[in-house]
Amino acid sequence: MARVCFQLQVVPALIDEYVEKHEAVWPEMLQAIADAGRRNYSLFLRDDGMLIGYYETDDDAASAAALAADPRTAAWEAEAAHFFVSLEGARPDQGAPTLREVFHLEDQLADLG
Repeated sequence: MARVCFQLQVVPALIDEYVEKHEAVWPEMLQAIADAGRRNYSLFLRDDGMLIGYYETDDDAASAAALAADPRTAAWEAEAAHFFVSLEGARPDQGAPTLREVFHLEDQLADLG
């Protein structure tokens, strides 16, 4: 299983609208995420617009490919793209830089045996 964390920047003037949009994500988008194999998916937003996302998946490359090919995802992201500081033409699900995991409690506890 892969644990994936990513960072995006929401345009500060659009933070309230971004939060409102995520209070009721389209049911078809929720299903597209699940169908792509992502689970335990969360978004965290700082007051200045820094957004941190986290999800788990068995195969991140396959999950990303499934979302990239899914028309439900394309429609959601076309509507949501204006919320983010430039990603140089990339869709948010493809252009978000990922963060390297440097600590995981359960892994280290398991190593202790």
